[in-house]
Amino acid sequence: MNRFGRFGFWEFDQAWYTPGYYKAVGVLFFLLYVFFQVLWAPAGNVGETASALLGLVALFIFGKGLRNSGAIWLLLAAVAVQGVSWILMHQYRPEWVPDNPQFDRLAKLFIFIAVAWWLGGSTRNTLVVWLMAAIGFIAATFIYGQGIDNWVDGVLHGKRTGFGIRNDQHASMFYGVCALGFIAFSKRFICRPTLVIWRLLVWVFLVGLIFLALLIGQTRAIWIATTLSLLVMLVFWATWYIRQGDIGKVFRNILAGFFLIAFVLGSVGWLFGDTLIKRGLTEQSVVTEIAQGDISHIPYSSIGIRIHSWVAASEWIAQRPFTGWGPWGRGLVIDHTSWLPDLVKDNFGHLHNFFIEIWVAYGVMGLLLIAALAVWIGRAAWRAWRGGALPNDMALFSICFFVYWMIVNQIESYMSFWTGVYVFNLVVGGVVTHYWRWKLQIKADAESRDNPDVFSEEYEIKSAAL
Repeated sequence: MNRFGRFGFWEFDQAWYTPGYYKAVGVLFFLLYVFFQVLWAPAGNVGETASALLGLVALFIFGKGLRNSGAIWLLLAAVAVQGVSWILMHQYRPEWVPDNPQFDRLAKLFIFIAVAWWLGGSTRNTLVVWLMAAIGFIAATFIYGQGIDNWVDGVLHGKRTGFGIRNDQHASMFYGVCALGFIAFSKRFICRPTLVIWRLLVWVFLVGLIFLALLIGQTRAIWIATTLSLLVMLVFWATWYIRQGDIGKVFRNILAGFFLIAFVLGSVGWLFGDTLIKRGLTEQSVVTEIAQGDISHIPYSSIGIRIHSWVAASEWIAQRPFTGWGPWGRGLVIDHTSWLPDLVKDNFGHLHNFFIEIWVAYGVMGLLLIAALAVWIGRAAWRAWRGGALPNDMALFSICFFVYWMIVNQIESYMSFWTGVYVFNLVVGGVVTHYWRWKLQIKADAESRDNPDVFSEEYEIKSAAL
């Protein structure tokens, strides 16, 4: 056992070995990154860089059985994709690429490797990190921008607010993830193991605050993504209880949920009805023109700018579909598409869709890499859950987060900005750390070599305790 054992809220006795003091330093930087990345960027950036480097070094030195993880090979593939794209573009149009290849664009999506390492396979640590990140972000929305006035203007005056974080969409994206998390882990948060009133009151307050922030953020794509993801969560919950034979509990929960939704919708309609209707119908005419296929006459509104930039991107993709235009690809589309107006050129440098940006920058190579990463993460989550290492509520949250993430990145390229990179790496790192724990256990358990879903009794007890 590691000499630190359990230190306060953090589980130092982890599923793989790291020298004690090296681990203490790494975890310190890691928690600095988790809590302060949104709240105080200078400290968060130091924590991100240090914990990422220390985590990768630790993995390669001490990670016996994990060094050959698919994530490492995908990281190497990401470096190769960016290198090939840069070389080919440097030969074609050297003035349109940086003097030296830049690998951080895709490599930063693999910070989850270090995140998974510092979490140490611990469910407790993962939940602590996710909660710390949520608290740090929520606190930032009361400090950044106009502070508390952001909330007052949004609630009392119907103004849209982004809470001073990047822009209006990014704070809403954060709050959407928080909504999924607090609802998916509601039982774990409220019951310990039976109902605790003060925990229930805190949970109700936080969930109410989160949904209030989603409303005043007025980001329609986030409303849609959050709603659909919560519906997916409801379907999985109902299916689980039905398979357990507890149909009565399903009906009771549905009835309670119906009254809760009715109460929430009634309250929202009473307080924010005019704002929601105005926001929802702002671009009704644009949607109508899109439905009729009349793209050329679409105005350069919020939706219109997205449509026109995607059309422009398609023209560039058609010229270099397989290798792309290099790391500056999205900027090239905006700056060098002659028919895009100055309104777009002066105010936007991205394409409002992460997957289109990857296609423009790295071609089909980049898309295949992102697809391979998604498949690997999904397979890892599935195997960890089937093996008993990933708890049910974490698996449920992971599924809903995937649905949510796929939707929001179609409308805004969150994964191209530090906000999306931060959220992605923390969530994926939490899933991967359980997969690695499962992977090491089945290698150590002679019986599990014949049946990878079987855990030793000692390990099942330890997993349950986490």
